[in-house]
Amino acid sequence: MSFEFRVGADENGLGARLGPLVVTAVLARVSERGHRTLSRKLPRAMRADLDDSKRLLTHTDVSLGEAWARVLAKKPVSSPAQLFEQLSLEGSSQLKKPCESHVTRQCWNEQGEVFQSQASMLARVAKHREGLAERGVELLSVRSSVVCTKQLNHARDKGTNRFVADLNAMESLVLELRAEAGSEVEAVCGKVGGIGAYSKFFGPLSGRLHAILGEGRARSGYRFPGLGEIHFVRDADAGDPLVSLASLIGKYVRELFMSRIGGHYAESQRSDDRRPSGYHDPITDAFVLRSELLRRRRKIPDHCFERERAFEPLAEV
Repeated sequence: MSFEFRVGADENGLGARLGPLVVTAVLARVSERGHRTLSRKLPRAMRADLDDSKRLLTHTDVSLGEAWARVLAKKPVSSPAQLFEQLSLEGSSQLKKPCESHVTRQCWNEQGEVFQSQASMLARVAKHREGLAERGVELLSVRSSVVCTKQLNHARDKGTNRFVADLNAMESLVLELRAEAGSEVEAVCGKVGGIGAYSKFFGPLSGRLHAILGEGRARSGYRFPGLGEIHFVRDADAGDPLVSLASLIGKYVRELFMSRIGGHYAESQRSDDRRPSGYHDPITDAFVLRSELLRRRRKIPDHCFERERAFEPLAEV
């Protein structure tokens, strides 16, 4: 079956120590030619700006992800905070609700934030968008769901691990973009952990009638009447352009929050310290140690700062 609308979704920050889990999805209208475009390698010039985010971005330079987000924004924006508001599935007001008043600034201090991508990069990315449209792939919308550290820790305490939180965010995004499309969609999502059989882990999609199209380590697919198809594909961010794009923009969103977190504790760091990635690396380890006293003075709960470690066995295939 050939769908008029395609969705690509992926996560950023699933295995991090600090900062949020960000799940992002991109919606496109796709012609017959577009389906062929998405099944093949893009032209080399386009792949230089649209490929696996791990190849194109670093945690200190996500300007390319920002450029894609700005080009796909439906309204003009003048700040990263305004851009995030357009991208956010939940909206900043909803995301701030679990925050204690004295903790809010850790993740929501927008002071001094400016765009990093240059006009030449924006023009290049806009040209890529036009090139995709000429090849039958019209990029329509992008949305990101943010699951903060406090929410991840709370879910873990209730027996829901981060893999399920990732999956449930993907489900919510697919449902949102299906509503925007007004028609059934074919969604391709990055594989979630080692899950092979997804039905028992569905959240927003739980209880919905569906057919299993196939389940395995490399790919698992499901057909939902009225919704379309959802496929979870291993290494999709390296092989599917829409998933790659979702990952690029999601990386930008995650680093926006990590920059805020790093800046909130800047006075506890040395002048030559590099900004932490939030992953399990020496720079992040040093950041955690040096910020401890300041966090205590500011009464920042540990569950709002660092993810609690727990043994999380992957689901059986």
